[in-house]
Amino acid sequence: MQKLTREFYSRDTQIVAQELLGKYIVFAKNGTEKIGKIVEVEAYLGSHDLACHSAKGMTERTKIMFGPAGYAYVYLIYGMYHCLNVVTENEGQGSAILIRALEPIKNISMRTQGPGLLCKALDINKNYNGHDLNSSDFYLANDTVSEPFRIIKKPRIGVDYAGHWAKRLLRFYIKDNAFVSKK
Repeated sequence: MQKLTREFYSRDTQIVAQELLGKYIVFAKNGTEKIGKIVEVEAYLGSHDLACHSAKGMTERTKIMFGPAGYAYVYLIYGMYHCLNVVTENEGQGSAILIRALEPIKNISMRTQGPGLLCKALDINKNYNGHDLNSSDFYLANDTVSEPFRIIKKPRIGVDYAGHWAKRLLRFYIKDNAFVSKK
């Protein structure tokens, strides 16, 4: 597997989101390497996107979203679920991609259909907020061989409060993959 470069992340968020499908998360901890294939993501386009955490400006919680690209933005929702995002675009943009679901490939025995479940399965928590995704223990990678797939575009989940942004087709997933969180 080949680690994704910083330049890969430093592009338009919607393009990166779709190109993350079929890529792999590699997470090593305590001598165990866990690998999952990314099968579902959501794009958050920056401070103008009312569903995006950066819409309220830079805060202590969101400062990692404002760059540079290629870092993990990990936060806690509902007081119990961690969510993993990948920071994208140029510094100052406030854009990121939520990883919604993984297909387990190696050393993952728990459910991964949903952002909280995949973080639990990989043991990712807020300690990984700001983690460089070009590190040796937690990174995203491309496999040299990949099977073709069709990308489905749908509205994001759980952002009804965001007005017209709630209806935008910014959720992407691999068609017919059994590990997608919701159809």
